[in-house]
Formats: sequence, structure tokens, C-alpha cells
Amino acid sequence: MTLEALLAGLHILAILGLVVFLSSQAALCRTEWMNAAVVRRLSRLDMIYGMTAVAVLLTGFARTWWGIKGLGWYWGQPLLHVKFGLFVVIGLISIKPTLTYRRWVKALDGGAGLPSDAEVRATRRLVMIQAHLLMLIPIAAVMLARGVLTK
Repeated sequence: MTLEALLAGLHILAILGLVVFLSSQAALCRTEWMNAAVVRRLSRLDMIYGMTAVAVLLTGFARTWWGIKGLGWYWGQPLLHVKFGLFVVIGLISIKPTLTYRRWVKALDGGAGLPSDAEVRATRRLVMIQAHLLMLIPIAAVMLARGVLTK
């Protein structure tokens, strides 16, 4: 029971970290706030966001592997597949902003200046899509925990 609680706590901490760093990107990636410091900060936030995503994934796998219900039970549940599928989709969407932030930093370092308003808006749109999809995962998690659609 102690291991289950520890795994759940670590998973929740990783999720909270992910939410914080995605929310920070959403808050900063705005045309009216864009300057050199924000471009660099977005790149750092995105790197940490990626690390927290890995932590969410690892702690989630740890829960299915070492948790009370076990690997067979978890991976047989359709709602776990929904959660994991949403997580993968969010990860795939995050690739473009990551590459964009890196390009912006490289452009700044090369003296090319700040990104265009259109680029900032397009990148923010992808960050916001991620944030909105992320909100669906806890719904699936609660439904899974309450036995909805469980086998």
C-alpha cells in the first residue's frame, strides 16, 4: 500500500509540473509580450516541459508495473488507452513548438531579431491545443478510477 501511495504521489507531482510548464508557455507566448528574454525563457520552459512529460510517462508506467492492480489490469482498460492516446497526441503536437522555440533562439543569436506576430500566434495556438487536450486526461483518469468502462 505504501508503494502504491508513493507511485501515485510521484505521478501527481509529475503531472502538476507538466501543467505548470505548459501553462507558463501559454502565458508567455503572446505577440504583445514577445522580446528576446521571453524567447529564451520559452525555450527553457519547453525543455523542462519535455522533462516533466517524460516523468509523467515513467511514473505512469511505474504505476501500471508496480501498482496494486498490476500491468494486466491497467493495460486491459480502454480508458487507460484513451489517456495514453491523448498523451501521445499532445506529445506529437508539442514537437512543432519545441522546434520553433529553438529556431527563434538560433535566429536571435544570429542577429535575425524576434519572430513575426503570425509565427507567435501559430505557436501559441498549438500550445493552447495541447493545454485543452490535457484537460481531458483527468476526466478519463477519474472515470477509470471509478470503474467506468472497466473490464
